[in-house]
Amino acid sequence: MVIDFNPFYEFNRHVGRLLDDYSSPLTFSRRRAAFPPINISEDDANLYVECEIPGLAIEDIEITLEDSSLTIKGELKPGEGKYYRQERASGLFNRVVSINTEIERDAVSAKLKDGVLEITLPKAEEVKPRTISIEAS
Repeated sequence: MVIDFNPFYEFNRHVGRLLDDYSSPLTFSRRRAAFPPINISEDDANLYVECEIPGLAIEDIEITLEDSSLTIKGELKPGEGKYYRQERASGLFNRVVSINTEIERDAVSAKLKDGVLEITLPKAEEVKPRTISIEAS
């Protein structure tokens, strides 16, 4: 059995893989863990999902609420011309957000303003916090 302690034993293979990963024009969108970026917040009455999708028309967005998940689908079309640097992602996207509380499905609303999609998910009455009065005995 031969053990090679050379620190550069697989150096060429690693560099080759690194260059392959960064040589394609789609690498930025592949490197991003989740696109488009979203923020999820809540208060006592609602859950809020904000999604950054600049340049996308309302007709190109599909929002679906099923069981315990919210799905946001769409496609950002690439611009015309030759790029020297492309950092804005393009192509199909599909974000799924897990919803861990009951939602009033008929009252869900969404609006798109200045490239930010804002989705409001009202919590069901049974999961909203309640104040319980204490009786003196």
